[in-house]
Amino acid sequence: MDERIAQELIALELARIREKPHSELVKFVGHPEHRVARTRDGKTYQLEVEAFWDNRKGGDVRVIVSADDGGLRAFVPVTDDFIKAPDGSFVGE
Repeated sequence: MDERIAQELIALELARIREKPHSELVKFVGHPEHRVARTRDGKTYQLEVEAFWDNRKGGDVRVIVSADDGGLRAFVPVTDDFIKAPDGSFVGE
């Protein structure tokens, strides 16, 4: 798996999801989203978007995007995340 490509895919997905309001992000809590992305070199990557309450239910939401190629890296995928507060601000940035 090319980690640079995986990181690019994750960055694009995070940029898309960061635009969503907190009220939409909470819909991912307990309901991860999965999709497949095909890169320009024809390889397939699995993307997963998950969300968790970062501290307490109804509070900040941590959103994690992971990417792997379906091989052994599925056990240790490339990931990145952000935390969004109910007021729409980003925590720790």
